[in-house]
Amino acid sequence: MNNFNNMKGHTAIFMANVIFGLGVPVSKALLDNWVTPLGYMASRCVGATIIFWIVACFMPKEKVERRDLLTMLAGGLLGFVISQTLTAEALKYTTPVYFSLVAALTPVSVMILAAIFLKESITGLKIVGVVMGIAGALLMLFTSWTSGTGSNDLLGISLAVLSVLTWAVYLIITRKISAKYSAVTQMKYFFLISMIVIVPIALCTQPSQPLYSSEWEWSGVLEMAFIVLFATGLGYFLIPYAMKYLKATTVSIYTNIQPVVASLVAIAIGQDLLTWDKPLAAILVLLGAYIVTMPDKKENA
Repeated sequence: MNNFNNMKGHTAIFMANVIFGLGVPVSKALLDNWVTPLGYMASRCVGATIIFWIVACFMPKEKVERRDLLTMLAGGLLGFVISQTLTAEALKYTTPVYFSLVAALTPVSVMILAAIFLKESITGLKIVGVVMGIAGALLMLFTSWTSGTGSNDLLGISLAVLSVLTWAVYLIITRKISAKYSAVTQMKYFFLISMIVIVPIALCTQPSQPLYSSEWEWSGVLEMAFIVLFATGLGYFLIPYAMKYLKATTVSIYTNIQPVVASLVAIAIGQDLLTWDKPLAAILVLLGAYIVTMPDKKENA
């Protein structure tokens, strides 16, 4: 049974990160042509809130302790409002490949924050992994400063780093409640608080949203539908589901799938160019992430 549960967890988090990888170039297209970052965020919040509260009506009700509810609300603010707003802003300025490579630093970020706040030990080998991941990020920053292809890659990459750090905090603080409650219960509160915060602010930018004006086209509608239904609704359901069975560091290593999927799609559709630094940065970042998530001898495989 334990092996079966592990398999379910690994399958769920693999699917989530493939979806998120596809979501990067789709989000880039939306932000370039159809919505502002706030409009993008508001659409995701409203859509996901409706989805999860409807689904919750057909599931057994769970009584949520007040302390856990506060953690869920904090998770919504960190994991979506702050992290995904930074993501949307980052994609305005940098390319999908650079962004997705920064996202692959999530395992490194989780390990560093766990060491600082949870006093978890770091082995010498894992320090090597951290150094490699940071070296990959510095390579991206240096290259983007001198010859980046985005409108402002340096700013975009910096915002992406902040997004990753915020997401890492979310993974750490919600680990315990992910094991206690269903994914639907968590996500309905997660997105409710996000909608309450984001929508009033986003309404001020309504006139600058071509997707919600007479200029709309089906391509924009389909792109937003993918983001709301899959990259938000299904993706955010799969994460807490996987965390019921897997450790936060194990969940975070699957983030490495995102840059592979996002880069292949972005380059294929002409959103990005394959330059010399990207494969080298990918090797450093992905290998570093793999090293920091390798189980210690004392840990179970």
